[in-house]
Amino acid sequence: LALCLTEPDPSSLTAPALLTPLPGFSPFQMALYFCTGVLADETLFQHYALNVPFYTHFTSPIRRYADIVVHRLLSASLGARSPIKMEKEAIQKQADHCNDRKMASKRVQELSADLFFSVFVRVRP
Repeated sequence: LALCLTEPDPSSLTAPALLTPLPGFSPFQMALYFCTGVLADETLFQHYALNVPFYTHFTSPIRRYADIVVHRLLSASLGARSPIKMEKEAIQKQADHCNDRKMASKRVQELSADLFFSVFVRVRP
């Protein structure tokens, strides 16, 4: 933040540089975690941009708890481990919690960017 308090070089304030951080703007719909066993409509499993009817996404299981659950379920479905002893409603409850935390994290990130931007462009007396 200390760098934001110095006078900016006017030549560095180009239109693209100023328009890059558009607070609250996201061109993509945020993905949500859900348990397929609680949804009857299989069209909700599709990925619009990739145009595939069934889609799941996960990353390394060291990053997010939701990815650990997906890895465990996938391993169990392939017979590489014993089935998870959880009801689908409990899995959905965990998915809802992960969604809530992800949205809260995203909101804090957006607010932090807004604060940084407002400090950067504030008018000095």
